[in-house]
Amino acid sequence: MGHEQTTGNGTPETTEKMKRSTFLKNMAGFGIASLGGCSTGTANSDIARLKQELATAWERSEKMTLTNVDQMPSELFTFKYTDEAMSFSEQWRHCVIYTCGQIAGRTGIENPYENIKLPVQIPKEDVIRELKKMYGFVRTSIQEMPGEKLQTDCDFAGDTIPVWRLFYALENHIVHHRGQCVVYLRLKGVVPQGYYGW
Repeated sequence: MGHEQTTGNGTPETTEKMKRSTFLKNMAGFGIASLGGCSTGTANSDIARLKQELATAWERSEKMTLTNVDQMPSELFTFKYTDEAMSFSEQWRHCVIYTCGQIAGRTGIENPYENIKLPVQIPKEDVIRELKKMYGFVRTSIQEMPGEKLQTDCDFAGDTIPVWRLFYALENHIVHHRGQCVVYLRLKGVVPQGYYGW
């Protein structure tokens, strides 16, 4: 693919993708024994790897999100392509409220926005601040959540999934809105940065 790194001889560098794929298969129980049947040492090691995988995914998500937000000029944060659509600012406000609400509501931890009502339109510097707060909340949730809790099931979008998958589902939700915001940038004549990580 166009954004894959290559080695000196031109061979696609897929090691990281393979590691991620193998890891996810292992966590799903396809590659190794399920965590329930592992020794405590192995289970703890798997949980530590899972937490690191989640942390890395969200770290890269934060970088891509803040890059996107930073590219939109401050005066265009209220831009929407049609009256029915959310503005650029509202897209990110929605991501903040939804992400924190879903994690808190489905894991029983405190929602940092429980008693905070963000304005519908938020200026650029406040959007950036709230996004950093959201990503900090996600980081802390991943770090402090017991391994047993990460493996418990929760209801999400009409399905039942383990909590660790909830974190990936919520990052995928952000990808959806970030993609919309790339179009907003284009519509206002801003050339968005290309792919910069997975």
